[in-house]
Amino acid sequence: MRILLVGAGGVGSAVVPIAARRDFFEHIVVADSKQSRAADAVAKIGDPRFSAIGLDASDQAAVEAALAEHRCDVLFNAVDPRFTMSLFRAALNAGAHYLDMAMSLSRPHPRRPYELTGVKLGDEQFALGDAWRDRGTLALVGMGVEPGLADVFARYAAEHLFGSIEEIGIRDGSNLVVEGYDFAPTFSIWTTIEECLNPPVIWENGGWHTTEPFSEPEVFDFPEGIGPVECVNVEHEEVLLVPRWIDTKRVTFKYGLGEEFIDVLKTLHKLGLDNAGKIRVGGVETSPRDVVAASLPDPATLGDRMRGKTCAGTWVKGVGKDGEPREVYLYHVVDNEWSMREYGCQAVVWQTAVHPVVALELLATGGWSGTGVLGPEAFDAVPFLDLLNAYGSPWGMRDQAGQVLQPA
Repeated sequence: MRILLVGAGGVGSAVVPIAARRDFFEHIVVADSKQSRAADAVAKIGDPRFSAIGLDASDQAAVEAALAEHRCDVLFNAVDPRFTMSLFRAALNAGAHYLDMAMSLSRPHPRRPYELTGVKLGDEQFALGDAWRDRGTLALVGMGVEPGLADVFARYAAEHLFGSIEEIGIRDGSNLVVEGYDFAPTFSIWTTIEECLNPPVIWENGGWHTTEPFSEPEVFDFPEGIGPVECVNVEHEEVLLVPRWIDTKRVTFKYGLGEEFIDVLKTLHKLGLDNAGKIRVGGVETSPRDVVAASLPDPATLGDRMRGKTCAGTWVKGVGKDGEPREVYLYHVVDNEWSMREYGCQAVVWQTAVHPVVALELLATGGWSGTGVLGPEAFDAVPFLDLLNAYGSPWGMRDQAGQVLQPA
């Protein structure tokens, strides 16, 4: 397997040391709009199976040329979702397989954004499913941690733990702190603004509908010492992926943002600083959201200042295989101290990066296979979860008996 990894930011740079410990690939070309950033990521591991190039992710023709020049049979998209479709189409045209962690962008309903869906996350990609099947290639979409591992957990629960499922809820929380900063997001602020300020989508009784940002707050008790965290509805791919393959009455995604973070996001929205479109300032055209992102510290550089753990997981409620009511939380926790010591990567980006690498290894070795546009739910969960354990980052499961979801 020869891989074109597009994006050497926080997650892309974390992919490099994770993949360097594995032997399932022949070569990985690390590409970034800043060639120096790609070169830095490659230089840190000193492995001849990696090389670095400069590449503009928005230039579809250039991406197709890079795939051909470097004989890559997989395009691994590790940039923010505004570039998803140019990379997705480039891989399709080049006859390469494709993997991403964030799907094509949504557009709210023009008149009733907090009731009805408009263009949903991933709609543009799923519309091209026949073209991918006709070419005999696979686009594995939403294969990070959330979406990604969370979807694998949903498939595992449906096949091995439950006879019928009433609700699947993705719950993400942490007790991470960043020393020395009043406000320092641990993940891409560009993506965080996109998913947190768009109308959240909920799957309920056979269809999707939307609600207002930060709706339905609840307190969820996270495992391994993280404890209770207030979580709110956020737009996320799992809600659009899970119901395509798993029979359930309801799917939600709730994120533990915290009151301060929510207030900052609301302020950015009021001031128009969440706008991703370009405006003219003096003689320069720029996106307000890009200005916000440029003014904040790079999440990839915060590891030495971070303390605590982050948890991604899937809460499932229904009837167990024994016919009795059951409720479980399947989860994956990463301690920042461990990820920094072992890989030199902060916990949030490392947790996002490891799961697509696991998926690529399964594709390379035949553990997973398919054609078309597929989410993680379309594949057997057991090989993935077994291999994740072999990567030295085990997952866990907690019986939710006695664990009560409380309104905030």
